Amino acid sequence: MYVSPHFDESRTEVLHDLIAKHPFGILFTHGKSGLDANHIPFELNAKEGAKGVLHCHVARKNPVWQDIVNGDEVLVVFQAADAYISPQWFPSKHEFHKQVPTWNYIVVHAYGRVTIRDDERYVRGMVARLTRTHEASQPVPWKMTDGPKDYIDMMLAAIVGVEIEVTRLVGKTKVSQNREVRDLVGAGNALNAKGERVIGDAMLACAEAKAAQ
Repeated sequence: MYVSPHFDESRTEVLHDLIAKHPFGILFTHGKSGLDANHIPFELNAKEGAKGVLHCHVARKNPVWQDIVNGDEVLVVFQAADAYISPQWFPSKHEFHKQVPTWNYIVVHAYGRVTIRDDERYVRGMVARLTRTHEASQPVPWKMTDGPKDYIDMMLAAIVGVEIEVTRLVGKTKVSQNREVRDLVGAGNALNAKGERVIGDAMLACAEAKAAQ
């Protein structure tokens, strides 16, 4: 991914936070059958390894876990949000007529080495943690013991664990940091009015920081 200096985000803690808040990633592999992409919810353990370890699972019927081998390099892409930016939202456009459309987005690319974890203990623990995390906001959280043991055992047997030790993190926060403060404010407010608050709020925060310099 090309990252210009304006948009570089290299702070590990910021990138880990984005992954934790937006855990549904795209796993890119290049195995025996060629390029493949799978959309998967991940669990990040930031304290494992030098840059964290990602845990996930795939269906046993999914050929990806047999198409790759332990130690292969893989890429996981996480995206917080994206938004189209109209030049009409930039006050400077109406003054100088020198603006064009663009697209803003916030993403993390996590490169790592994969290990297939086809063992019941790993899969059970990982699924239990994912469930606790994502059921926490429910009025009555679902838990694995809610289902009959033989049913849960059957469902766990139908998936395979995948572990990725992160070796490199590349972050890009493109929110028009290279624009004037008034343009950041104009576009940020326009996005928020449309309900696209992640990018809108990021642009307004950037404008505030830039104005304080």
